Amino acid sequence: MHITSDVLIIGGGAAGLSLALRLADKFSIRLISKSILREGSTLYAQGGIAAVEAPDDSLESHIEDTIDAGAGLCDKQVVKYTVEHAGENIRWLIEKGIRFTRNESGKHQGEYHLTREGGHSHRRVFHSTDATGEAIETTLEQQIYNHPNITFDEQHIAVDLITTQKLGQTGPNRCLGAYILDRGKDQVDVYQGRFVILATGGASKVYLYTSNPDTATGDGIAMAWRAGCRVANMEFNQFHPTCLYHHKAKSFLITEALRGEGGHLLLPDGERFMSRYDDRMELAPRDIVARAIDYEMKRLGCECLFLDISHKPAEFIQQHFPTIYQRCLEYDIDITKEPIPVVPAAHYTCGGVITDNNGQTDIAGLYAIGETAFTGLHGANRMASNSLLECLVFAQAASKHILSLINQPTIPTPTIPDWDESRVTDSDEEIVVHHNWDELRHFMWDYVGIVRSNKRLQRSQRRVQMLQSEIDEYYGNFRVTNDLLELRNLVMVAELIVRSAIRRQESRGLHYNINYPYTDDSRPPQNTILVPDNYQPAQKAAS
Repeated sequence: MHITSDVLIIGGGAAGLSLALRLADKFSIRLISKSILREGSTLYAQGGIAAVEAPDDSLESHIEDTIDAGAGLCDKQVVKYTVEHAGENIRWLIEKGIRFTRNESGKHQGEYHLTREGGHSHRRVFHSTDATGEAIETTLEQQIYNHPNITFDEQHIAVDLITTQKLGQTGPNRCLGAYILDRGKDQVDVYQGRFVILATGGASKVYLYTSNPDTATGDGIAMAWRAGCRVANMEFNQFHPTCLYHHKAKSFLITEALRGEGGHLLLPDGERFMSRYDDRMELAPRDIVARAIDYEMKRLGCECLFLDISHKPAEFIQQHFPTIYQRCLEYDIDITKEPIPVVPAAHYTCGGVITDNNGQTDIAGLYAIGETAFTGLHGANRMASNSLLECLVFAQAASKHILSLINQPTIPTPTIPDWDESRVTDSDEEIVVHHNWDELRHFMWDYVGIVRSNKRLQRSQRRVQMLQSEIDEYYGNFRVTNDLLELRNLVMVAELIVRSAIRRQESRGLHYNINYPYTDDSRPPQNTILVPDNYQPAQKAAS
């Protein structure tokens, strides 16, 4: 089956939904979600969105904080652009119905309650209690349901992008659409679009422990790479310092805002320790806090450390952190009376598909926004609450660019063949996929985690190559399934992470190598850019 729309958006988080809503009055939109629409990282984002609002704050301060957290690798112009467009995107969300938390008492009663997170020098984080992502996702989702020009397909996963290069066409490479697996019907269909947008999120499921949902398998990054796009800075994987540690809990984040409101990190004996690592203590950037926790856990041989806010009034805790309070109660942890057991976990992919300020990739007609993209905003470490901001700002930028092309003549599209399954069979060895999945996530955690070494990286590279060979053979002989596609993409992303980590012979931001423990200040900081064999210099105006 061939399905055609003006705009094909792959991914249903904040980036994909906001772009769809910004374009839907002028274009027909097809939005693809590989699970139910809301089941992505946005739904689980607790903290909020950074934007300058307080009288004692300034755009310059937000810019400086972001650049400082990025350890010398932020693109200053991109940071400036993002920060300057934060306020109007907050207002856009409010117009769409997002209800940010306001102060309920005191001299600032009725004003928006701004919290502070690690790396920020001021309170500037707009939030909806401790469930900001859920408020954004569910509110925008309702707008999607009610728009006549938007059609969405849930339980669909992209197999690969369709480009003129793959079809053997001469001339500049151009994206025409994607092959999409309908998980319900177990069939692969052709989805065509004049504009194709990757908004598939990050790749933290490549690690054994992660705060992300199961959908974060790096699909957009892997597909873009296979199609001929460059990627950058894949070695910078952010590990959130504090995820709930409990044998029954899965991927539950303890927001940084809890530390912003006075939470203390504690050793098992109750001692605070962050003063030994940074003057900012618990509000140091995430890479510093995560490494400190990792070091103390290994030094003491303990399974977790603790985060304590029980010294605050119970009413304050329940009002500001109702989601965390209720979830911890499910595991018999009363955070108003006792500390929370926490461990670091893979949280955010700072690298991704290289784009310009309009979200355009190296391939004409193909855009990438949100965590999938590398814009230059985050550098070597993302500052808290700049991620949802990036989704919104670059969805807005991409929408403006796409709308500017509305009257351009459409380039004729070559015939796109149906998905060919004539030479494959159903797998009778599905267990192989599960074993490879487990092996990948274990060795990535052990060898390419918070602390790395040359020997660990070399070991991981050999294992990635072995797994790729097995998976490529499996992919070539059997019908595609959701699990196989995700594993194929994760192994591709793992290779990009390892290659990038080996290339960076220094420690900077989120990348720490014990063989190169210091930052190389002998030359200007460099991004790690990987170029695929099928890369062509872009002619982006074509559409």
